[in-house]
Amino acid sequence: MSRLKRGRWVVRRAGWVLMGTALSVASFAGIAFAGVSMSMADSFAPAPTTASDARAWPTGPAVPTGRITVAVVVSNEGSVATDVMAPYRVFAESEKFFVYTVAAERRVSPLSGGAHLLPDHTLAEVGTGVIPEPDVVVVPAVTEPAGAKEARLREWIVDRHRKGARVLGVCAGSELLAASGLLDGRDATSFWSNIGSFQRNYPRVNWKRGQRYVADGRVTTTAGVTSGTVGALRVVEELAGNGEAARIGKGLSYPGWTLDGPTTIPANHLTLGDLPYALNAGFPWLRSTVGIGLVDGVDEIDAAAAFEAYGGVSFSARTVVLGSRGTVTTRHGLVLIAQPTGSSSHGVDRFVVPGVADVSTVDTSLRTWAHRNKLAVELPGGGRHAGEFGFDPVLRDLARHSDRSTAQVTAKFSEYPSAHLTLTGAAWPWRSTLLAVAAAAVSVGAGFLPTAIRRAVRRLRAA
Repeated sequence: MSRLKRGRWVVRRAGWVLMGTALSVASFAGIAFAGVSMSMADSFAPAPTTASDARAWPTGPAVPTGRITVAVVVSNEGSVATDVMAPYRVFAESEKFFVYTVAAERRVSPLSGGAHLLPDHTLAEVGTGVIPEPDVVVVPAVTEPAGAKEARLREWIVDRHRKGARVLGVCAGSELLAASGLLDGRDATSFWSNIGSFQRNYPRVNWKRGQRYVADGRVTTTAGVTSGTVGALRVVEELAGNGEAARIGKGLSYPGWTLDGPTTIPANHLTLGDLPYALNAGFPWLRSTVGIGLVDGVDEIDAAAAFEAYGGVSFSARTVVLGSRGTVTTRHGLVLIAQPTGSSSHGVDRFVVPGVADVSTVDTSLRTWAHRNKLAVELPGGGRHAGEFGFDPVLRDLARHSDRSTAQVTAKFSEYPSAHLTLTGAAWPWRSTLLAVAAAAVSVGAGFLPTAIRRAVRRLRAA
């Protein structure tokens, strides 16, 4: 073979190899992308059809006089459950505050982990005086913080701040604030895995790593997910005094929190140990379905912990929120939408009721439904130790029924201090790992497809 022909052969060969490699990579990426899309769709699922009639929805709470008013923002497109529910729980625990939820429209709004919430009021109602102007605005992470769909929300928050309100941005809620321009020239923090991209996209903000919260004037931003609890306690301390913050904080038992304690936390970064997060999100097929049963009076943080631990952060299971009726009212008045148990099994493999320590206090209809579908009524709260935060029992339960690695990475991605927890269960998420291996094998096979076609064409020509 001449040198020229050999060179052409090498180039063609390299081209086929590159084409096969590209096809393999694209195939694997496509499978993983489809899995992530499925995981996110399950986490922010459409509202149950039973919630379609707005006339049946309860009205917002009555407005008392002489209290500090807190508006907890909810996106109609989707918000992180704990970002909304944990600060709401903190402020609502004090008689010195009046708390309500507000969204662009009063319609069922998705929360992470398959939950849905009915906002108390609309942005317009605040502007027209139907509900008092807030002294504090809580801003959670939302699904489209810089998008056109949240333009009204961004403008409303800026206007409230201009009128004198304090703003508490929880987790990636800081991106919505940054997109509004409210953080320009300020110190701020956010969920640890987002700070790098925020530094590039919002360079006018002085982003800080390794801080539970950062206060700059009347704007406070917090680290990830559960950090909103500590940020809210700080605002309570500023507005209602040390004693009120200490009382609420003692009841919540957030690990390591003390009045006026240090704000420094580990400055997390992605590591190989975070692989279970990617595996569970990217390869959700064949996972179990966890039914989260809600009872009236459930603690907001207990409910949010279940939404995040089983679905919203871990992606270890598909979650379905169930109730004896179409709505459930939490301890401090949040209205959550549930799928009535009725006669359907909803495809549930496990039935978990958060925030309950005794099965006898679970609604009779929920217990009857579980018995009919041959499911045990599991109570993570029944294993809750004295002085524990609401995330502790569900993380232990997640480790037992999924694996320890998933529980640990769920705590990390919730920015929750979990070193005190003793976790038992499998060491690794083998279901999603084996699916990833299978997807890799299929992708490698796809990479050989161009070569196989070329050889088949050669044989046909030779014949």
